[in-house]
Amino acid sequence: MDASAAVASPAPASTLTHWKQRLALERERLRTRFFERPRPAELLQRLRRLVDGQLREVWKSHAMPSGLALVAVGGYGRGALYPYSDVDLLILLPCAPDEHLERQLQQLVGTLWDIGLEVGHSVRTIDQCLELAEQDITVQTTLLESRFIAGNRALFGQFEQAKSSALDPQTFLEAKQLEQQQRHARFQSTNLEPNIKESAGGLRDLQTILWIARAAGIGKSWEELAAHDLITRAEAHEIQRHERFLQTLRTRLHYLASRREDRLLFDHQSALALQMGLQDRSNRLASEQLMQQYYRAAKAVAQLNTILLQNLTALVAPAQDREFHPLNARFGMRGELLEASSDDLYERHPAALLETFVLLQQHHELKGISAGTLRALWRGRRLIDDKFRRTAEHRDLFMRILKSPSRVHRELRRMNQYDVLGRYLPEFGRVVGQMQHDLYHVYTVDEHILKVVRNLRRFAVPELAHEFPLCSRLMTDFARPEVLYLAGLFHDIAKGRGGDHSQLGAIDALRFARAHHVSSDDASLVAWLVENHLVMSATAQKQDISDPDVVRAFADRVSDERRLAALYLLTVADIRGTSPKVWNAWKAKLLEDLFHLTRWLLAGHGATVESSVHARQEEAQAKLRLYAVPEQAHEKLWRQLDTAYFLRHDPQEIAWHTRLLYYRTDTRTPVVKARLSPAGEGLQVMVYVEDQKELFARICSFFESMSYDIHEAKVYTTRNGYALDTFQVQDPTNDRPRYRDIMSYIEYELSERLLHKSPLPSLLQARLNRQLRHFPISPEVNIQPDDRGTYQVLSVIAGDRPGLLSRIARVLTAYDINLHTAKINTLGARAEDVFLITGSTLHDAKQVVRFEADLVEQLRT
Repeated sequence: MDASAAVASPAPASTLTHWKQRLALERERLRTRFFERPRPAELLQRLRRLVDGQLREVWKSHAMPSGLALVAVGGYGRGALYPYSDVDLLILLPCAPDEHLERQLQQLVGTLWDIGLEVGHSVRTIDQCLELAEQDITVQTTLLESRFIAGNRALFGQFEQAKSSALDPQTFLEAKQLEQQQRHARFQSTNLEPNIKESAGGLRDLQTILWIARAAGIGKSWEELAAHDLITRAEAHEIQRHERFLQTLRTRLHYLASRREDRLLFDHQSALALQMGLQDRSNRLASEQLMQQYYRAAKAVAQLNTILLQNLTALVAPAQDREFHPLNARFGMRGELLEASSDDLYERHPAALLETFVLLQQHHELKGISAGTLRALWRGRRLIDDKFRRTAEHRDLFMRILKSPSRVHRELRRMNQYDVLGRYLPEFGRVVGQMQHDLYHVYTVDEHILKVVRNLRRFAVPELAHEFPLCSRLMTDFARPEVLYLAGLFHDIAKGRGGDHSQLGAIDALRFARAHHVSSDDASLVAWLVENHLVMSATAQKQDISDPDVVRAFADRVSDERRLAALYLLTVADIRGTSPKVWNAWKAKLLEDLFHLTRWLLAGHGATVESSVHARQEEAQAKLRLYAVPEQAHEKLWRQLDTAYFLRHDPQEIAWHTRLLYYRTDTRTPVVKARLSPAGEGLQVMVYVEDQKELFARICSFFESMSYDIHEAKVYTTRNGYALDTFQVQDPTNDRPRYRDIMSYIEYELSERLLHKSPLPSLLQARLNRQLRHFPISPEVNIQPDDRGTYQVLSVIAGDRPGLLSRIARVLTAYDINLHTAKINTLGARAEDVFLITGSTLHDAKQVVRFEADLVEQLRT
């Protein structure tokens, strides 16, 4: 480089304008061409060539010194330039730059930005590149795909030679494997809005394979990998098909968002589906169809990535222990991996496809499947057809997997990973990748099903008994737990078919159980569990389980203790498998209470209303004695309470209320007391105040101002005209240490508002979350009398958002409707709330219609 060379002047403004306009025009022409003929690889190459030509022109116009080289790196170096991706450049120097060159380089980069190229650039010598590559695998990978653009080709040649000499294929492979594991973990929570590039099964997984193959000198393309017998020609075509689909989605996303956007956000899913020619069906949204296509492609990519990584590892870093240790006539162990005795085992003996997973369960020393056997398994999976499924030996092997004392979930997940489970259970195969836009399931149906089985298995692990003690005890005593695993596999297997998935799934489950020689009683139990898997959750969360009639009706439906235990275990596993945010201690308590109440009835302990009230009063008095409350002190308060109160509150709550109120039943000052919830999460807040208009709305507004969620409200009016209300509230962040600090604030601030009857604040105009905005829930309002005709049951389904409960409360107040109990059930972004109400309005049909219309309007606002 001539250091004395004068710094070149920037290109004239007219030239910059010409370049910018030409670049924009050509990009738009390529965009139009792509939408006319969507061939992503062709578009990416044309965009690359367009930018290559522009860079050379700018480089030449700036009279860059002859000793420098302009190099494309990263995705641009690979030759795949997406519409809004950065143009990654390396300006390679023979030595450190002087001030003149630094100014010249600044002008060059400035010009590139001025004409509309978003450049990611670095300026380095060869030694600097090698030093950084040694320290950072990302830099090393970026430089791996370098491509000469302009300048000194000899310098670029030196760089390529030095880079190749410094590259250790085994170290590179290990680093890329670790990087992929970390990336998958980082993007694991983006199931609803996956990243096409970075999520498991995305484009990056395909690129990782080619990077490792390139570093090992095996090849740079799928055709070259096929030539080296790492994959077949058919598999190479399959990979290219999935790659083309993902490239098409990513390209369309860029154009749709008019920026670099690699996430399949809710904002874009419907528009993308329409672009891909999909239409809404009666039982499937177009966006759900699109996402199923994506998840199936991603799953196939993830499968092939696993197989190819293992084959590349066997080539680049072969295991040291090469001795084969037979396990039986068909399989052995080499190192810590299961290996077939011959390459054609699966063709000769198809039952070995399932035996593979049986052996992995039985031999805990096995860490996986050898590269060659995994390839054979992947190819042999196509042998699983109707004839295979009807073979008695194969049915027996599948049931052995379910009956295994360990590794049931692990091997079912492995079977799903290698496309064996969906082929053996075609019903399961149909829900692979199926998304559920119901605002609370955050997993595809197949992933949710496997999480439910996982949860059931965890109940059987003694080391995890502390997580769910009751579930662990029930599971330990539950004979033939494979019944539960079958119910878990089939409970949602009919999703997306139209009709009631519980009933359709029960038919599939019964057919499967009978075909696999499950006993008549157990087959019936599996089918019953699938058909009723939502019943216990709905009863506990939407009905008043303090009402003996409710519990009796549920007990009649369950009929025996084995069914009860099975349904309870499946319900807990199911709710916990929908989303990490749906399960909480309050739901756990409701379900556990319903379980114990039902088991008491099924054990033959009949309960009348009178006996239930008496038992609760006796237990409450026993608790009061522990607090040294005078023996007859409760009588003054209890004279103001009727049977409904004692049925609706458990003995612990009755004792708590009595201890706080027995000496001030006629107080003129509101009494607000808070305590840590007996359920284990959140707070329980008691409010005792002379009844007042808008009371429920005022209390709701107070908790909403704190951003607290209300999970349950028990609203009661005493005979002497006082409201005695109990609220179960929770900070959404579940910051337990903060609760003790906030209790005094709640007690003082809420009592002040009630004392002064502060005007209701304006309703919150909260923004809808993006999921609700793109997949809105049409509000549903339903009013039905309860079984005894004492109350009306108001059921509300709507999109959840701050201020929702206040809106409902104000409509109730406007129509003079009395609220007795509110059960607030939030499932992700979906609210399913149930209220027990009374009032003269509810006996006037016209008024009821107006009330429902006004309530729906508020829920829409």
